[in-house]
Amino acid sequence: MKKSSATRLTILEKAFEIIYTKGYQTTSIDEIIATTKVTKGAFYYHFKTKDEMGLAIINEIVKPTMQNDFIKPLENAKDPIKEIYNMTHALLLENPFLKLEFGCPAGNLVQEMTPWNVEFGKALSEIILEWQKTIENTIKIAKKNGTVRENVSPEQTSYFIMSGYWGIRNFGKLYGNTDCYHSYLKELKVYLNSLK
Repeated sequence: MKKSSATRLTILEKAFEIIYTKGYQTTSIDEIIATTKVTKGAFYYHFKTKDEMGLAIINEIVKPTMQNDFIKPLENAKDPIKEIYNMTHALLLENPFLKLEFGCPAGNLVQEMTPWNVEFGKALSEIILEWQKTIENTIKIAKKNGTVRENVSPEQTSYFIMSGYWGIRNFGKLYGNTDCYHSYLKELKVYLNSLK
């Protein structure tokens, strides 16, 4: 990796860590520069504005992570009900990238930034829609192979799973422990089994 590319990646990774812990709007460029130990000139060489950097974080840090951890586990799922549960369990209790005390980075950015920045909204919408469509396709496959009832709506199921995941992430952030995750996972299993 060229030094220039390495510097850019360092800025994105460190900026993401700060934004994840304290929010986008309260994070300043000066704080990012101090944390990354790059010059102001180096920051502005890579990003004209904070929002340009924010979009790069969504597209180059958040999106690949979501594709790897939220989408890939469900692609070509042999047992969709089991895979949806396993993915959710892994996201809540096993994923080192996602921190209990800070919630879901994509969910945080959706709540914080979509009212203020149309481009953020578009970029986040693409990622979220990809996750939603993946869940829907997984349910469609399960219906075809007979492991999910014919009258189950893939769209309604995806909304329910996604909103439950984001909601319980917020409870975890609020309470500061994983007890609520365990309760949620038990009920998620009941719900998923009811689709059979």
